Amino acid sequence: MLAFLFRRLAAGAVLVVVVATTTFLLLSLTGTDVARNILGETATQSAVTAKRHELGLDQPLVERYWHWAEHALQGNLGSSWFTGEPVNQSLTDTLPVTLSIVLAGMLVAAVLSVTLGTAAALRGGWVDRVVQFAAVLGTAVPSFLIALVLAVTLAVQLGWLPATGYVALGDSPGDWLRSITLPALSLAVAATAATAMQVRGALIDVLRADFVRTLRARGLTTRSVVFRHALRNAAPPALTVLALQFIGLIGGAVVVEKVFGLPGIGTLANSAAVRGDAPVLLGTVVVTVVIVVAVNLLLDIAYGWLNPKVRIS
Repeated sequence: MLAFLFRRLAAGAVLVVVVATTTFLLLSLTGTDVARNILGETATQSAVTAKRHELGLDQPLVERYWHWAEHALQGNLGSSWFTGEPVNQSLTDTLPVTLSIVLAGMLVAAVLSVTLGTAAALRGGWVDRVVQFAAVLGTAVPSFLIALVLAVTLAVQLGWLPATGYVALGDSPGDWLRSITLPALSLAVAATAATAMQVRGALIDVLRADFVRTLRARGLTTRSVVFRHALRNAAPPALTVLALQFIGLIGGAVVVEKVFGLPGIGTLANSAAVRGDAPVLLGTVVVTVVIVVAVNLLLDIAYGWLNPKVRIS
């Protein structure tokens, strides 16, 4: 098991390095005059040149990358070119917002997808058709439209939940839950749709397997067969889809945070990309990739627990 985890960690580390390097190179090829953007169009050329030197933009590309990577390995992601705020601090302030809505959305999606997928596989008939139709509809409707509908109906018209803003968990757990409910539901719809169909298909296949017929022949109840045996064997494909949905939810959080006015990492990355603030954008990309690697590692551990044969692959 340790060798299994070591291989996954090594692959994750390589992925982080490749993505960070590629992002750095792409940002260097944009051709944007960041020094001019910072100082404004009225700045003199000498001032712009001095600013480029201050930011290190006049150094060779390889030297600039090595300087950034050396500090990044020490946990220092630099400072914003526009505000001077340390990137680490910006991420510390914004990451909890994004993780709150993404993890809450994943939790809602996991519960609903298992419930709906299991119901569709066991019941069949009209229940199966309704679940399939809802899944197609949930996949087709974009998350920003769902967010707008929820904000207008549940927040503006009914006043049940706040339409904008974020309250930290440490300040008020109740208000924190209220502030993330609508964004989390907006993100959960598409993830639920995709994962529910995977649970349905995998569970139908498992229920047709020989070992299930053997279990039923031994007198086990349907509840015991489904929840103690079938769902566990149907879990790996569903976990794969759920992990992919997690990555998609991080991307979808950019739009959802805009709709609900949340100061998350998506908003931070979007503003950094618009301004050409490379240190902030690099920091958000690296942290996002690390989170994705961590999720995939947890997925691999879950695979190893569900199916020991995976550990030797």
